[in-house]
Amino acid sequence: MEREPSATAAAPAAAALFAWGANSYGQLGLGHKEDVLLPQQLSDFCNPGCVKRITGGGGHSAVVTDEGSLFVCGLNKDGQLGLGHTEDALYFTPCKSLLGCPIQQVACGWDFTIILTENGQVLSCGSNSFGQLGIPHGPRRCVVPQAIEPLREKVVSIAAGLRHALAATASGMVFQWGTGLASSGRRLCPGQTLPLFLTAKEPSRVTGLENSQAVCVLAGSDHSASLTDAGELFVWGSNKHGQLASHAAFLPVPQKIEAHCFQNEKIAAVWNGWTHLVAQTETGKVFTWGRADYGQLGRTLKSHEGWKPKKQDPSLCCSRPSKSTPSSLHCLTGATEVSCGSEHNLAVIGGTCYSWGWNEHGMCGDGTEANVWAPKPVPALRSLSGLRVGCGAGHSLALCQWPALPALGQHPRVTGPFPDATEEAGSQEAMDQERNWKDRHAEASPQSQSDRFRNGGLVTETL
Repeated sequence: MEREPSATAAAPAAAALFAWGANSYGQLGLGHKEDVLLPQQLSDFCNPGCVKRITGGGGHSAVVTDEGSLFVCGLNKDGQLGLGHTEDALYFTPCKSLLGCPIQQVACGWDFTIILTENGQVLSCGSNSFGQLGIPHGPRRCVVPQAIEPLREKVVSIAAGLRHALAATASGMVFQWGTGLASSGRRLCPGQTLPLFLTAKEPSRVTGLENSQAVCVLAGSDHSASLTDAGELFVWGSNKHGQLASHAAFLPVPQKIEAHCFQNEKIAAVWNGWTHLVAQTETGKVFTWGRADYGQLGRTLKSHEGWKPKKQDPSLCCSRPSKSTPSSLHCLTGATEVSCGSEHNLAVIGGTCYSWGWNEHGMCGDGTEANVWAPKPVPALRSLSGLRVGCGAGHSLALCQWPALPALGQHPRVTGPFPDATEEAGSQEAMDQERNWKDRHAEASPQSQSDRFRNGGLVTETL
């Protein structure tokens, strides 16, 4: 016999999906094309409590549910939504061509989409002008997801950048395709023959990673990165904004960022925007580096004016300009979610959604269009608990949980205002978060552990 619920039991909390920021193509799924400066709740197009991933690209968005269903909206002029046509979608729409094919991960590039199925197969749709779909001799665009046949290995992680894409296989290999990095490589490495993977229009194995096992790949606007099972981070491509933590102007092959740059700790998760990176260590510390002129690093730099990368071998991290040196942000210690847009970021810290960086279209969600220079709580979401966050190039999405209704006869607990998170503020709280980090994740299941190693450039992934 089923037990009757207690009269004093609190009602379960419900989840809701919110969207804000740039909306020129309907990428917020709100039914219109006007920018939104404050988080707006989306009408339920699926059970919000079952949302597994939230991702965004140049002008489109994608949501993956626990059951593996894919919903998309926004810009679709090249068929990047995979709906079989090229009309923009103002509301989240199911990708019917993938029904019966459970999706594990989606990576949204500028004008294309890479899709990873639960059985490890990779599909692509959208623009193929630079070979970013990985379909050799394919059409200029695909409006329905097509399998990338040359990629016969089982894939565990995918990434999509401006004009290139990557995949990491179950055996630890990394493949790259799309010619997005080739032009800057030829310009900055005159007289050198570029590796095939920088110029290939079909998956080509990235050389220089043979002695490591990749678990996650990332793609920026003009660079790539790979995280290994040993907690090492390799980077290659353009270093125009110091995003490779190197003095070299361009790295044609992967180079490891030395452990002392992260206080000799292993990297547990990493995300990147167009030209900046965010990494979290095994103890929960969060480091940022790369382009900083919109506040996307979340910290004030001591010096970054007038620096240009050089063409000689990289020097030690400590001698690099501050923007190209990974530096920890104490206020982000213990973050359970992080996502990077092109030049802005979202994070969940202690259940609260924070934002910082570029804010021209209101993607930081504070009601203004002024850049945010340090992580701050998103005001409209302060009373909710953050579960998932996701960024597109200039827009933001967050899955939040409403507070549970108080038990019958009890009064709701009133909490004080949240202090703004800055590098200096909350240092004791950050220390407590760091101490508790290993305890919180020590008993995590193998599945939840593997979920931490996933691409963050333009997308959100579950830690």
